Amino acid sequence: MNKKGIEVLVGCFVLLGLVGLLFLSLKAANLASFGESKGYLVTARFDNIGGLKPRAPVRSAGVTVGRVKTIGLDPKTFQGVVTMELNLDAQFPRDSSAKILTSGLLGDQFIGIEPGGDEKNLSAGDVITSTQSAVILENLIGQILFNKAADGSAGAGK
Repeated sequence: MNKKGIEVLVGCFVLLGLVGLLFLSLKAANLASFGESKGYLVTARFDNIGGLKPRAPVRSAGVTVGRVKTIGLDPKTFQGVVTMELNLDAQFPRDSSAKILTSGLLGDQFIGIEPGGDEKNLSAGDVITSTQSAVILENLIGQILFNKAADGSAGAGK
């Protein structure tokens, strides 16, 4: 093989590597789909959204059924308003509940949907009323320390 053929092969190999890096970075940032996805929008209100971000997955039974579209603050109730785009093939009953969950101990946050028992399904523009906010690790540690301190002071008084 001559020198020019080797250079072309090396160039193709480098180009293939760059395409692979681009693919991995888009997957890591949840931006793998460029086109407009087809789905319907539903909204949920949470007291605390923790570290939830736009484009975070919406899952049911571990399967991704949509993405978080937008996150905002309701100026009247001071709750986090999360708009989700659910896939058209994922139809949930109207009384379904939404929770903000964490992947692993310190992983990314996502929304988990638990189906209800209503015969009518959610449709575009509906609001999920049964929600559970994110569990904040710092708050849990503070509660444990406060309870330990309260137990220690109660035991000293006896």
